[in-house]
Amino acid sequence: MDYILMGIKEAIALLTSFDREVYSVVGRSLLVSGMATVLSSLYSIPIGLYLGIRELKGRRHISRLIYTGMSVPSVIVGLIVAIVLARRGPLGDLKLMYTVNAMIIAQTVLLTPLQVGLSYSLARNSGKRIKNTGTTLGGGNFDIVKLIISELRPQLMINVITAFSRAISEVGAVMIVGGNIKGYTRVITTSITMFNSMGEYPMAIALGIVLLVLSFGVNSVVYSYNTEE
Repeated sequence: MDYILMGIKEAIALLTSFDREVYSVVGRSLLVSGMATVLSSLYSIPIGLYLGIRELKGRRHISRLIYTGMSVPSVIVGLIVAIVLARRGPLGDLKLMYTVNAMIIAQTVLLTPLQVGLSYSLARNSGKRIKNTGTTLGGGNFDIVKLIISELRPQLMINVITAFSRAISEVGAVMIVGGNIKGYTRVITTSITMFNSMGEYPMAIALGIVLLVLSFGVNSVVYSYNTEE
């Protein structure tokens, strides 16, 4: 028990002394997760809304594929991205493996089915009324999607924040394609895993506290949006 209390004290000391390694890891995590969230949002939300408002053949199969994609383990996504980016892979010449860009790509792929699925459900549940309004006004599918994005902006923002929360706490995919290289591709979750295996609990606890604070902040934003609704 004593080593836990000592670890917490040392963790607080690391945070309050603005330890360079701790804050570089935190900054890299925010960069990777933030970029992946933005990139996946740009195309996943319109795709999900479009699929949600269209009366397509085989809708049941489409829904099943979308919801199955949302539950794919992150290590599987990391493995697929690693195969594509590896030296002998289709994109091996780009030399992206074990770089921050590879981590952003992996997390973008990981978030895509989640963002598509959340937007798809939102459009199915709340988009019909807006779709009917847009159709009455003579708008095409593209115009209706833009109208839905405008009308459902708070709910879509919650979905985006949920995706960011998923990304910042993810470890499998970034570990596989990033390699957890010190000062280069090390992020919060991979650092916690490594420091825990090495028995360096103060650093692991410090990063755990930061991750909890970030999660609390993200959930507070979601709660504030829900309250407004």
